[in-house]
Amino acid sequence: MNKNRKFDYIFLVSAAIIIFFGLLILASVSAAFSQEKVGEATYYLFHQIYYGFIPGISIAFIIYKIPLGFIKKNAGLFFLGNLFLMVLIFFPGLGISAGGASRWLDLKFFSFQPSEFLKLVFIIYLSAWLASPVRAFNKKPLAKKIKPDIDNNKRSAIMSSVLIPFLAILGVIAAFLIYQSDATTLGIIILSAFIMYFSANTFLLHPIIIFPIGVGVLYALIKTESYRLRRLLVFLNPNIDPMGIGYQLKQALIAVGSGGIFGLGLGMSGQKFGFIPHPMSDSIFAILAEETGFLGSFILIILFLAFTLGVFRIAKKSQDKFSRYFAVGFGSWICLQAFINIGAMIGIFPLAGIPLPFVSYGGSHLITELAGMGLLLNILKENRKVVE
Repeated sequence: MNKNRKFDYIFLVSAAIIIFFGLLILASVSAAFSQEKVGEATYYLFHQIYYGFIPGISIAFIIYKIPLGFIKKNAGLFFLGNLFLMVLIFFPGLGISAGGASRWLDLKFFSFQPSEFLKLVFIIYLSAWLASPVRAFNKKPLAKKIKPDIDNNKRSAIMSSVLIPFLAILGVIAAFLIYQSDATTLGIIILSAFIMYFSANTFLLHPIIIFPIGVGVLYALIKTESYRLRRLLVFLNPNIDPMGIGYQLKQALIAVGSGGIFGLGLGMSGQKFGFIPHPMSDSIFAILAEETGFLGSFILIILFLAFTLGVFRIAKKSQDKFSRYFAVGFGSWICLQAFINIGAMIGIFPLAGIPLPFVSYGGSHLITELAGMGLLLNILKENRKVVE
């Protein structure tokens, strides 16, 4: 394997280290809770392995073996199936509510969060949709067949016919997620979708059209739910409600600051003992920073950057549009979610309530992220065939 090819796997190596890093922190954070709840210090750690990591690796292997053409051809069916699962959440006996939100589906033998799977499934669907012949935004073939003035008119018409359906699809997703009180997941999906859309060589006027729409939707979300406004106000001034909504941010900053340069050591966090909310999920980065310090936090951030650059490298080398758009979307999703989660813990973003990819406790998001890794490896395999 030549040196150039070794860099193709930088995303895989980075993700593997992040997952290992995450399991170490989860073992430290969850030990006390596991002991208190079930009398076994490793309960949550092995639950994450058995119901998150192992199923995720298994699904990733299956996706790696499936032909890309089959995935692309059936992307619409996958998307509709995921929306159907999100509808089932609202049926009595199937949906599980927690913290004022209905986001989990209970199938008796296991439960999961369909909105986490939607992140991956929608990226697959949008990649296939953007790559379809009608929406091919490559200028060169048109330039060869059509005169320049007609070419510009036709391209403008094509872009206009694509923008409205694109926004309509996002509108359908928004309706589901807003009704589930999951605005943060909606934000991640919308941002990733916009990056994919503009990476498809779309008409430059479209950002001017989309920006005010996005601002209007954000304003509506804040106005319709008072807790979102309170989160924004606390972000601007954490001292407004230090024992209410501002409590999590206050305790997260204490945890991050307590870690210093080298941290207190694995297992030595004090904030995880009932001080900081959601220490295994949303707030796990704060505990990581407390136990491993600035050095450990910096290494994790570098790993996420390396992962993202590795995925974008695959996008750049992909000849197939579906593969290129998927890699852009998947890399954008993981990068955005990671840095929004981290940013919320250090006070540069409002509290978001989303997991740290590959690290936070929770099977649904880990399975989905590993499944996306399987598709990336499948794309890398196909890229190699093209080169050879």
